[in-house]
Amino acid sequence: MHKRLLIFIAACFYYSGLVKLARWWRRHTGQHLIILNYHCASGGNLESHLLYLRRHYRILPLETALEELYMPDKRKDSGGASGDHRTPLALTFDDGYHDNYTHGFALARKLQIPFTIFLVPGYIESGDHFWWREGNRLTTHTSVREVTIEGHTYHLQRARERKMLAEVIMARLCQTGSVAERDALLTSFRQALPVPVTTASKEEDARPLTWDEVHEMEQSGWVSYGAHTMYHPILAYLDNASELQNEVEKCRAVLEQQLGHPVRTFAYPIGQSQHIGDNTVDAVRQAGYDWALTATNGVNTPHSDPYRLRRIEADVSQHWLVVAAEAAGLWGFFTWLRWILLMRKGIYRP
Repeated sequence: MHKRLLIFIAACFYYSGLVKLARWWRRHTGQHLIILNYHCASGGNLESHLLYLRRHYRILPLETALEELYMPDKRKDSGGASGDHRTPLALTFDDGYHDNYTHGFALARKLQIPFTIFLVPGYIESGDHFWWREGNRLTTHTSVREVTIEGHTYHLQRARERKMLAEVIMARLCQTGSVAERDALLTSFRQALPVPVTTASKEEDARPLTWDEVHEMEQSGWVSYGAHTMYHPILAYLDNASELQNEVEKCRAVLEQQLGHPVRTFAYPIGQSQHIGDNTVDAVRQAGYDWALTATNGVNTPHSDPYRLRRIEADVSQHWLVVAAEAAGLWGFFTWLRWILLMRKGIYRP
């Protein structure tokens, strides 16, 4: 019901002309840059999103869009000279899932739309499962029916208890103060919840990219890359300042070695303000990046802090009408509506 209601309201916004009016207003109220933030590319409606966005926005490579935003002399090269005055928009994908190659890259070539992937080199090199997906993966695919973790026994044939355990695992992994501590905890969870090797094929789209896939996409000219730390810790939670600096600096060094050119953009893991902190912003600046992207919702202007750039969260499961409304700047209404619905369900806790 929640999803259908959102689509209904988005349709009202779109077919009433409100989305069109919002796009017009933005074009005529100064320079703006919209950055959409996806993660996975498969299992949804990405092609319909891209067809809509290509029609109504000037989709640019991220670095080109940022240069245009902050360097007025660049504007005539990417829009003004062609007479295209639509609002610039850049597409980003965080983490580097395999389906960015199998699905996202295929659409980029088909529709001739550029996008940027923020990579986590440590996972590319190890091929390991992304840590933030392990709670759901382990509880869904484990071969055990019952497990005791931290003094509590979970009966995994019950959906509610699987969900509870997945949330416990995620919470514990988020709270760690170092990558080593997180990896040790992950090992203990994996030992307690063994997953049969035969499930690997079901998780193919969620595995990390390989370097061969990264290089193939870049050579096409449609895909570019930014840095997303070496091992995707929550940077504000790291206990050691040297580990924070290493996550930011080593990531850039590894990517530049692999790609053979400077890496200028960085995206903070998780990316809300409580996951970043002033020390992290300083570390990113000192590492030599030109721009850094958060997950804070909003649109950017020439006055935006280049190390706290805003993005609009998008997901392939969304209907294109919802993406149209959010890209047009009507996200605040949807946030309010989601909050009301969660309150009615008793999910939201202030």
